[in-house]
Amino acid sequence: MAGNSIIKLQSVDIFQQKHLVLSGVNLQIDKGDFVWLIGQTGSGKSSLLKVIYGDLNIQTGNAQACGYILKDIKEKDIPFLRRKLGIVFQDFQLLTDRTVEENLQFVMEATGWTDKKLIANQALEVLEKVGLRSKIKKMPHELSGGEQQRIVIARALLNDPEIILADEPTGNLDPETSEEIILLLKSISQQGTAVLIATHDYHIIRAFPSRIIKCEKGKVLEDALIG
Repeated sequence: MAGNSIIKLQSVDIFQQKHLVLSGVNLQIDKGDFVWLIGQTGSGKSSLLKVIYGDLNIQTGNAQACGYILKDIKEKDIPFLRRKLGIVFQDFQLLTDRTVEENLQFVMEATGWTDKKLIANQALEVLEKVGLRSKIKKMPHELSGGEQQRIVIARALLNDPEIILADEPTGNLDPETSEEIILLLKSISQQGTAVLIATHDYHIIRAFPSRIIKCEKGKVLEDALIG
């Protein structure tokens, strides 16, 4: 793939079932970029993310993500694409009956890790990156919302992804905790992992000015202004 581009969409039409959600999408995200994705509910933000992680097929235009050509990607290759993407959701999706360490081990084993020592070391390393190494033996319910979201980010980092896709990552958090989470994601981007954050929280965007793309009226607009 040319240069440092991790995501590249050219003239892509995005459908949900047979409904055209976004047309003529052009988007490029490079190594280490930190990008906000905004737009009203139903404007196509989630559909755009689904195209990037291989959950929605495309028929028109060209689209590449982490070295994969999305139009041609085979079902069996989608898990490999997703290993190069870290995905962070609003509602954490941690396994409530397992410790932090077991949550991380589960994901690693599911994505092909087999060496117990490497698994243990990687779990510690990603927890170190999010500042929660001391919580490794805790259960999710013993953690605050902000700590749980940090664990989710640690989980997203397990396979050294090229990009993190975060869908409303501060949606369930108070303003102060939200800022801490965005600072963490910003520092991750400064280490070379691109970060794309879909959000409704304009306060947080103003606090951390960066490139903005906006889904509006069936289009994706670059360098959009927030209202």
